[in-house]
Amino acid sequence: MDPITVASNESSYTQAVLADLFSENVIAKMLRVAVEALENNTPPLVYPEFVPQHGEKSGLYFLRDRDFWTCGFFPGILYLLRERAIRYPQAFPYLGHEKDSVSTLTPSLRRQLTSLCRSWTNPVQAMMTRTDTHDMGFIIQPSVRRDWELTSNEESLHAVLTAARSLASRYVPSVGAIRSWDVLRQADVEITSLADDCLVIVDSMMNLDLLFYASKHLSDPSLADIATTHAWKVKRSLLRPETTQKEHKYPLYSTYHVVNFDPHTGGIKQRRTAQGYRADSTWARGQAWGIYGFAQTYNWTKDKGFLETSCGLADYFLQRLETSPACVERPMPDGKRMIGRYVPLWDFDAPIEDESDPLRDSSAGVIAANGLLLLSQSLAAMGDEGLAKKYFDAAMRIVSETIEYSYSQERARLVKSGDAVVVEDEVAGQRFDAVLKNATANHNAKDHDRYSDHGLVYADYYLLEFGNRLLGMGLV
Repeated sequence: MDPITVASNESSYTQAVLADLFSENVIAKMLRVAVEALENNTPPLVYPEFVPQHGEKSGLYFLRDRDFWTCGFFPGILYLLRERAIRYPQAFPYLGHEKDSVSTLTPSLRRQLTSLCRSWTNPVQAMMTRTDTHDMGFIIQPSVRRDWELTSNEESLHAVLTAARSLASRYVPSVGAIRSWDVLRQADVEITSLADDCLVIVDSMMNLDLLFYASKHLSDPSLADIATTHAWKVKRSLLRPETTQKEHKYPLYSTYHVVNFDPHTGGIKQRRTAQGYRADSTWARGQAWGIYGFAQTYNWTKDKGFLETSCGLADYFLQRLETSPACVERPMPDGKRMIGRYVPLWDFDAPIEDESDPLRDSSAGVIAANGLLLLSQSLAAMGDEGLAKKYFDAAMRIVSETIEYSYSQERARLVKSGDAVVVEDEVAGQRFDAVLKNATANHNAKDHDRYSDHGLVYADYYLLEFGNRLLGMGLV
């Protein structure tokens, strides 16, 4: 266990669990994937996306075409580790074996990590002019923006600002929103007309941060105006008011995943889901995107309406965790505690197909936890200490329980090999490339690309981002 103490009001047991955020295992796994996945793939044409938990190729990353929306997360993971090495050396997991010399190995490890960051990020940086996707925030910010902020690389700043303008080009004034997808094809639907349709998804809230950031750098208020208008459109069209028997400070909201607008009138043609259970269900990751995205939007605008919206989404998310069926919990080996309640079901309204092993989405939990942490900071700054503590404690509980429930027990470690660092399995033959298990990318029965219960690159990204947030807050 690394010598890291989480300075919070959580129990010492939770502190020990959270130490896995900063363990040698994390950097060892990511380092191995970064090196091996470049073999016959330099510069990268395919990027790590998910790790099957079952089947012939279980344990190894599936590589997806680099144009896919998840391409930014693996280089983002490398940059999160690089950020730790530069800004938070107390949390950078050196080789901890007594026989190894930290003083000789640490610089080698940093140099290797820096080189891998460049190799995996250069093709992503080149995507700055893409106008065929709204996912420019997901693609560019995890690595390219961090490169600018860590190294003052002006080329990276240029890529970030160019990507923001590319994203803004998808704004549809008649709708008051940025077009998310050009096409939606599933077993029961085919939406392909740019003239007659405008698809907007709740995930889009996470890409607005790019526009606000670029707006300040460019002194261009039009980018922030687009982001703000889009956020209000999402609030009015993709959120559902919810009732509760429990008293809450702000109104509660659940989320639709997809709305198809009429570009001629700006009105709603249809509400759907692409990755959730059904149109009117609460897809857990969509709810998490909403919490995080509205919290970010409040931080830029200081419009309390966005803060209240994020709080309403957060309270509903927590309510659904707390009221999930008893089968979501399982006893710990010591029989003294139950865990699993705070690792979300993939969709809160979907029928549970197997009560002995309900389908989860660990990525939804860690995304929501980052949003809750951001909310907690904002509320503390406003003087609302009670609600700030509630969301901080919830974020810590979600992440600590996710680590207990979903952290892969197939661990890796760093080993000295001459002047280099190599990776090996702690137990020979037991390998799982992701840090977390139990993520679900898409379990919609009508989708043509359905896959679930696996490791997932953005589950790991947001788990490690949570760790870096704690570091930035001075809590570790």
